[in-house]
Amino acid sequence: MSTLTATPSPEDQGTRLDRFLSEALPELSRSRAKTLIKEGAVSVNGRLADDPKAGVIPGETYTLDMPAPVPATPEPENIPLDILFEDEHLLLVNKPSGMAVHPAPGSWQGTLVNALLYHCAGQLPGIGGVERPGIVHRIDKGTTGVLAVAKTESAHAGLSNLFKDHDIDRTYLAVTRGAPRPLVGTVDTRIGRSTADRKKMAVIRDEDSEEGRHAVTHYKAKERFGELDKGAGLPAAALIECRLETGRTHQIRVHLAHIGAPLIGDPTYGRNRGIKAYGSGDAFLKATTLARSFNRQALHAASLGFLHPVTGEDVFAEAPLPPDLNELLTALRAM
Repeated sequence: MSTLTATPSPEDQGTRLDRFLSEALPELSRSRAKTLIKEGAVSVNGRLADDPKAGVIPGETYTLDMPAPVPATPEPENIPLDILFEDEHLLLVNKPSGMAVHPAPGSWQGTLVNALLYHCAGQLPGIGGVERPGIVHRIDKGTTGVLAVAKTESAHAGLSNLFKDHDIDRTYLAVTRGAPRPLVGTVDTRIGRSTADRKKMAVIRDEDSEEGRHAVTHYKAKERFGELDKGAGLPAAALIECRLETGRTHQIRVHLAHIGAPLIGDPTYGRNRGIKAYGSGDAFLKATTLARSFNRQALHAASLGFLHPVTGEDVFAEAPLPPDLNELLTALRAM
């Protein structure tokens, strides 16, 4: 770690902190400065300065504790894994919530790749000439459940083809605010980047558009919970089983929100926290409180099945519901 300092001149009065630092320290881009400020790496006269938009004050000393650079290649880490299936060619792992699949800004360590490099040490002959696990699909950091990983070049190529040809049986469980109507159906749309927010995905509403990619989700309501309004006959929440025909970014989250049943806890597509429900009593209060405080999208990759790309044998794995989803469902059933 190195320490850099900068002092604004009178001409810098009111300049945004991230802009000032990027101009005063040429080795720093504005986006990098913004990230470091939010991570608590900047102080002013010993006080934390964590707002990139704050205007700088002439004569004050701004100090940046620049972290050491992160290696370009992921490092093996001894992180316990819940292995559901493994042989010499591939493995299926039950990914916990909060674990990113690949290293990326904000998640350089503690990822599934870091854990797999340690777990598979000496077992990876190389994919594309590099000793690394072959991940051909991924689930979001906040989503739990089954993920397939190749150890060998042949398994990697075979898994890639299975996913490309949709020869994978994938089942997800989602807990939604309200329930889709109809309770059983298929969402068949194109999904692409949102024009309003490039960090989000969205359904392309123009049926003749060629933007985005074709996405198909088959769904059915397995359980319904509570009541939206007294006598309305509409559920306050539901447990939805989804089967994917395609695998687009945020597909289930986007599709269920599109048909009026966003995932409980979804920070991006959920729009509101918790659920709207009619009722009273301790059980009702517990269920609505848990739904409101659920801190990730309520989505679980429950099972994965396919023909082994090397041996031709049937491979199937189920991941049990994680404790937080179990607790939420138990409370919703009792409301």
